[in-house]
Amino acid sequence: MWVKICGLATDVDVDTAVEAGADAIGFVFAPGSPREVSVDTARRLAERVPEGVETVGVFRGQPIGTVLAVARASGVGTIQLHGDEPPADAEAARAAGLRVIRALAADTWLSEDEEARGAFGDHRLLLDAPDPGAGATFDATGLVGAAPAGDWILAGGLRPDNVARLVAALGPTGVDVSSGVEESRGRKSPALIREFVAAARAV
Repeated sequence: MWVKICGLATDVDVDTAVEAGADAIGFVFAPGSPREVSVDTARRLAERVPEGVETVGVFRGQPIGTVLAVARASGVGTIQLHGDEPPADAEAARAAGLRVIRALAADTWLSEDEEARGAFGDHRLLLDAPDPGAGATFDATGLVGAAPAGDWILAGGLRPDNVARLVAALGPTGVDVSSGVEESRGRKSPALIREFVAAARAV
C-alpha cells in the first residue's frame, strides 16, 4: 500500500511522516489553500526527505509554466494536477522529467468516457472528494465494482479510523491523506500521522 501524507509545512511534519513509513510527502502550492507553502519552505523541507521517499507538489488550475517553474525551484520530483488541466500539461511535465499524478473527483472520473480517460495515458490516477482538502468523506459507493483497473490512489476524507475499511471495500493500491491527520485546520498531528500509516498498511 502506497501512502502519501500531504499538506506538510514543518520539519516535524516531514520527519514524522518519513519515520512512520510514508512513501510520499506532499507540499501544497495551490493558491488559497490553508496548507499552501512557499517555494522556499518546500525546498527546505524537501531536502529533509531521504532518497526513496517521493516528494510531490500539489497544484490546482495553475498555468503549466508556473507549475514547472515551482517544481524546479522547490525540488519536488512529482506534480499532482488537481484541476482541469489538459493532457498536454501532464505530457509537458513528463517531458521536463517530472512524474505526474492526475487528481480529480471520483464522480467526475466515473462520468468520463474511455477516450477522456485514455487521453492521460499511463499517468497515475488519484480519485478524491468533490471538494479536495475539505476533510469530508464522500459517498464512494459508485466506485464499488467500478473502480479503476490497475494502480490508483484513493483520497477524500480518509482518517486513521476509516482508511482500512475503505481500502478493503474499494481496492486502491495507494491512499493520500491531509486533513484526516490534522489536529486543527492546516496543522498536522504527529500521532495521527503515525496511526494513519499503520492503519493503511494493516489492510
